[in-house]
Amino acid sequence: MEDRKLKIGTSEFTSRLIIGTGKYPDFETMARALEASGAQMITVAVGRVNLNQPKEKTLLDYIDRSKYVILPNTAGAYTVEDACRIARLGRAAGLGDLVKLEVIGDKKTLLPDTEALLQATRILVKEGFVVMPYTNDDLITAKKLEEAGAACVMPLAAPIGSGRGIQNPLNIRFIKESVSCPVIVDAGVGTASDAAVCMELGVDGVLMNTAIACAQNPVLMAQAMREAVSAGRRAFLAGRIAKLEYAQASSPQTGLR
Repeated sequence: MEDRKLKIGTSEFTSRLIIGTGKYPDFETMARALEASGAQMITVAVGRVNLNQPKEKTLLDYIDRSKYVILPNTAGAYTVEDACRIARLGRAAGLGDLVKLEVIGDKKTLLPDTEALLQATRILVKEGFVVMPYTNDDLITAKKLEEAGAACVMPLAAPIGSGRGIQNPLNIRFIKESVSCPVIVDAGVGTASDAAVCMELGVDGVLMNTAIACAQNPVLMAQAMREAVSAGRRAFLAGRIAKLEYAQASSPQTGLR
């Protein structure tokens, strides 16, 4: 069965895994993990790149721009103004119109400020950005973000960096059923089985950073995530069997001679 491509704005991707570039022990390990992941979109925190020193080597020098689409993100923003400013800085630096929009509302949990997120989405969409908002797992917020012009919605599986896996699968399913734009699970994945579970719910992709970058072997984990996302997607397309209350023989006795 041939799967359709993931489309974000005008870009199309065969890989449904998006990975980040933070927390790696060094840039060389990051580059090898990117390659092993098979990802085609890589998210970069604009605040981590020194845009004022063009001759200084940064993580962008370790990313092959001919192979990967750069997704700048507004990590560290706690207000609408900061998020919009960071997005504009990324575009001015030549990183394009894509933006992973984060507006954090709480320093302890790093949960999003959905009211500010919605405001920033409306502003940036009007300015021509392709906005990919990181949000909570609430279908009402997801619908409002889609109405505001978001190119996709990115609900969390669990708090950022927690590695707890998907906590509210029903919420993710409700979001997927309620919006027509792509749904990409963002934050909280801990290991390959978490990624597979997300994809089996029918979402369009998974974004992760910590689960790969902080693994004991980031490159091997990147490969595992690649396979898990692919397997989960195939399982969803194949259609799982119904869950039954009682056993059902694998070799039925009826029809035997």
